[in-house]
Amino acid sequence: MSVDGPHTDLRLMTLAQLAKAGAWQLELVHDRPYHLFIWITRGQGVALLDGMRRGVGTHNALFIPAGSLFSLDLLRQGFGQALCIPAGRELTLPEEVTHLRIREVQAQNELTTLLEMMGREQNAGRPLHQTAMACHAELVAVWLRRHLDQAERPEDSASARLMGAYAGVVAAEYASGQSMAELAGHLGVTPTHLTRVCRAATGKTAATLLTERALHAARTLLITSDVSVRDIARHLGFGSAAYFTRFIQSHCGMTPTALRQAAQSAPPLAPR
Repeated sequence: MSVDGPHTDLRLMTLAQLAKAGAWQLELVHDRPYHLFIWITRGQGVALLDGMRRGVGTHNALFIPAGSLFSLDLLRQGFGQALCIPAGRELTLPEEVTHLRIREVQAQNELTTLLEMMGREQNAGRPLHQTAMACHAELVAVWLRRHLDQAERPEDSASARLMGAYAGVVAAEYASGQSMAELAGHLGVTPTHLTRVCRAATGKTAATLLTERALHAARTLLITSDVSVRDIARHLGFGSAAYFTRFIQSHCGMTPTALRQAAQSAPPLAPR
């Protein structure tokens, strides 16, 4: 059972379109099966990258490899674009999460122009438009690599390494049914220590990050599939459908079935 479904095409969209079902789609920590390149052109907010909280703002670029835990919370007036890159695409991309603050106007304009050209190809839908978009995506990758010397470097500390490791474990094991304490054991630390480090790094507890990842997967499956509530509960490691229902109701204020029905009746997102 795939939470996000297959993604074989390059896609360019606004952040609003990337979170068309609600802000939770970006604000809850999660990982995706494809790479994300995000270019923020208005506003500011907070991102969780590599298990560390970072401030983000206008003319910030983020590259998030497939399978990397992250979240992004922009203020209401924030705006940006997201390039979704299938993990199988042979582009020369970084292997790790990258955060750039681009101050040079020429570099800002270069990237904006590349994304605009991709958008025109996508919207025109002409023959070979995916091939053309792939060529532009490689140029975006070149742009990214040219500016890697400006990347925000994570601190080299025991706490940062622990948070990076915990982010990886959460991404890999959130559906296993294991508790935060069990995941802490895999990392060789006590739950108390992990929680203390996590709160200092993210403002959230270690248990909250694990809960958010499971909640994101649950809500995604409920609104994008017709898989039964019982099967979703089993897939995500819940002991019973009743426990899963209480979990959803406590975090969303409605039952899984009601949440699914509300999503199906919601009007489509207006283009931005």
